[in-house]
Amino acid sequence: MNLNGKTAVVTGAASGIGKATAFELARAGARVFLADIDEQRGQEVQKEAKAADLSAEYVKLDVTSPESIGRFAHDVLERAGRVDILVNGAGWGKTQPFVENTPEFWQRVMDINLMGPIRLTHALLPRMFEARNGRIINVSSDAGRVGSLGETVYAAAKGGLIAFTKSLAREGARFGVTVNCVCPGPTDTPLWQAVPDKLKEAFVKAIPLRRVAKPEEIADAIFFFASKRSEYVTGQVLSVSGGLTMAG
Repeated sequence: MNLNGKTAVVTGAASGIGKATAFELARAGARVFLADIDEQRGQEVQKEAKAADLSAEYVKLDVTSPESIGRFAHDVLERAGRVDILVNGAGWGKTQPFVENTPEFWQRVMDINLMGPIRLTHALLPRMFEARNGRIINVSSDAGRVGSLGETVYAAAKGGLIAFTKSLAREGARFGVTVNCVCPGPTDTPLWQAVPDKLKEAFVKAIPLRRVAKPEEIADAIFFFASKRSEYVTGQVLSVSGGLTMAG
């Protein structure tokens, strides 16, 4: 499957699932815009891609800022004309009892995991509609499908992203734009490294495949939704969790 001539935006591209996805899309021939708030890591990933002869350009993006999203969308559209593939991969959370959450924490979780994807999609979608073609892949979480202890507001945000996916898929279908969602289970990313060891052990024991996912394994699922293999698939939610959540 090749993506020659396609332009892709991947948020959260400086590390983890976002980075793995950006490289997979670029290896398939896409021109990839690496969107992330971390400038140092973003530039490092761009250099790594260039060294591998891949087309990847870092553009700073703070998904919590409507102004940053507006600047980013304008810059990318000026350079590329339109975006064919949008991967809303940026995410953030912290394991903490709900009763200990602060309103500021709620706002940050919602801005990164739900409002950021909504705002960025809103900025890039009109050009997709004009072209009557596009692929949008939202990276949610199994927490949004079945809930997760200590991640109540994070689960609420990710559940909202799932609902956003399904509803937008209905609007986008007549314009040739598909919208799908990948829900990772525990995955070896910087966020996973911040999880307490006891909780990590409990998760691994609960996963039938007895290990957490590699970022590249989540990227494979995202790539399917970005490719021609999924042309007749829209509004779908795919769990990639090693069997942790088989129902729901």
